[in-house]
Amino acid sequence: MKKTVELTLVQVDRIIEMAWEDRTPFDAILDQFGLKEQDVITLMRRELKRSSFNLWRARVQGRKTKHRKSRGEDVDRFRCSRQRGISNNKVSKR
Repeated sequence: MKKTVELTLVQVDRIIEMAWEDRTPFDAILDQFGLKEQDVITLMRRELKRSSFNLWRARVQGRKTKHRKSRGEDVDRFRCSRQRGISNNKVSKR
C-alpha cells in the first residue's frame, strides 16, 4: 500500500512554486515535503491545466539544475539572482 501525504493548499502552492523554479532541485522538495520526483510530477499533472503542465514538463526534462547530482559545483543556491520574488504563484510588484 502506498503511503499518502496530506498537503494543505499552502503547501501545494509552495510545491508548485518550487517545481517551477529552475534552481530548486527535486531533492529540496523531497527534504521539505517528503515528495519524490514522480510524486511532484503527479501533483503538477493534477493541479495544473494540461497546457501548463506540458510547458513545465518540457522545461524540466533534461534540466541539470533540477537534480543535485547533475548540478555543477558552482550552483549553490535555489534561486537565480535575477529571479523576481514570487508569492502565491504571482510575481510580486516592487
